[in-house]
Amino acid sequence: MRARVLTLVSVVAIVFAFVSMAPVDVTGQAAAPVKKAVAAGGIPRMPDGKPDLQGTYDIGTLTPLQRKADTPLVMTADAARKLEQQVSARSDNLNAPIDANRAAPPSGGDGSPGPYGNVGGYNNFWLDPGTRYTTVDGQKRASLLVDPPDGRLPALTAEAQQRQSSRQSRPTSDQAAREEDPGFEGPDAYNDPEIRPLAERCLIGFASTSGPPMLPTYFYNNLHQIVQTPDRVVILTEMVHDARIVRIGGVHAPKTIKKWLGDSVGHWEGDTLVVETTNFTDNTRFMGSTENLRVVEHFTRLDAKTLRYQFTVEDPKTWTRPWTAEYTWPITNDLLYEYACHEGNYAMGNILRGARLKEKTEGTKSRQ
Repeated sequence: MRARVLTLVSVVAIVFAFVSMAPVDVTGQAAAPVKKAVAAGGIPRMPDGKPDLQGTYDIGTLTPLQRKADTPLVMTADAARKLEQQVSARSDNLNAPIDANRAAPPSGGDGSPGPYGNVGGYNNFWLDPGTRYTTVDGQKRASLLVDPPDGRLPALTAEAQQRQSSRQSRPTSDQAAREEDPGFEGPDAYNDPEIRPLAERCLIGFASTSGPPMLPTYFYNNLHQIVQTPDRVVILTEMVHDARIVRIGGVHAPKTIKKWLGDSVGHWEGDTLVVETTNFTDNTRFMGSTENLRVVEHFTRLDAKTLRYQFTVEDPKTWTRPWTAEYTWPITNDLLYEYACHEGNYAMGNILRGARLKEKTEGTKSRQ
């Protein structure tokens, strides 16, 4: 009897395999669909024939968003190699063993540049700003920006200039990590926790790593993981573990519904996933933009190891014209670990207490 049961199970399994149906586990839940096999170097595809964008990508790169004025977009191989070797040599020097018998650092740090020059800052072990310039179409790129052709951001509108000058204390999602100790930023900077930087409050990662658009941090925590189904694509960002959900073939939420990362709706154009994001909240304000920000992203799997990411940013109330950037995301076998943002759990209270203590101390001195 047992032999017949086993034989029957085997036959059923073979039939299921031939008809390529998704297996079902004992709980009745469908298991993950099996990916179609592809030739070496080819584009992996999902069972529905769409390109398989899934994987963990390391988007760290040395290529800046903008490039120096009057310089070309494409770098020569020799120039890129020389700069990459300089970065590698600097990193090796900073990673060299330190003298175990060294004296304690002076009060306030030793004055060297970077966070590790001050007491309590990170040393180079913790940093991962990227090691290579991004390669697009076989060319090393000097900037992510490709339009405007000069590799510079368009001019701000008069309205945006006035808006930014009057609201400088408001944090934006693209605020970068600071490699120097800013010291005391003035009492007004600590009057309210909601005027502290978004990353400092552990709401979203700095440098627009969560996007959209998704930019390199040039600091650390560069991983992004994509999970894909026929009607949803999820983009998990390492810092601060934000998960963007893209609805495929859907429609945008009503304009009254605002989201921190916007409302993302995607569709396929050939082998490229096109994602339009609108409905941004006024809390993130990417580069000082307004709630009218519109970002269109293109995700294209180039081969089994590379994804091309291109985006266009548009906000007529902020820039005089739309602008476009692109870079490649290499796939990695590195694991994406939880980013536990302790600063928001513990340090925020101490930051505000420190400011109050400084005010009290200075008030005492002024009365003496």
